Amino acid sequence: MIDVLLITNPAELEKAFAIRREVFVEEQQVPADEEYDEFEESSRHFLALANGEPCGTARWRQTPKGIKLERFAVRQAFRGQGVGRALVRAVLDDVFRHHAQPELVYMHAQVSAMPLYTGFGFEPVGDLFDECGIMHYKMVLPQTAYPVL
Repeated sequence: MIDVLLITNPAELEKAFAIRREVFVEEQQVPADEEYDEFEESSRHFLALANGEPCGTARWRQTPKGIKLERFAVRQAFRGQGVGRALVRAVLDDVFRHHAQPELVYMHAQVSAMPLYTGFGFEPVGDLFDECGIMHYKMVLPQTAYPVL
């Protein structure tokens, strides 16, 4: 059973940060000072739980360009079990509860995770680029894929 909850307290946020440390800093060798940024307090963070165990995290925030989905991380032992899908669904549901028709919903997706996001209607735009030593594409959700609320 996978549950995704909106983080509402410091203890939950620390669990999300621990997942990000494990996945990004330790596994993918992203420098810690690149992983944590000035947007931590202004973002809406989510924590995925598999049978009560913290297993994934993500966040979204408003930017001058639109709504940016970020920091999707699933612990290695939980990959391939639907955690990523549950996180994307929860984040998008929250975005559209707060913004019925945002101008743009986008992300910087690691190439390996692109199939997950295309399953929700995201499309790559522009050229492949390096972010923290990992190859990414900008992906956008076309307005035709926005849910009818």
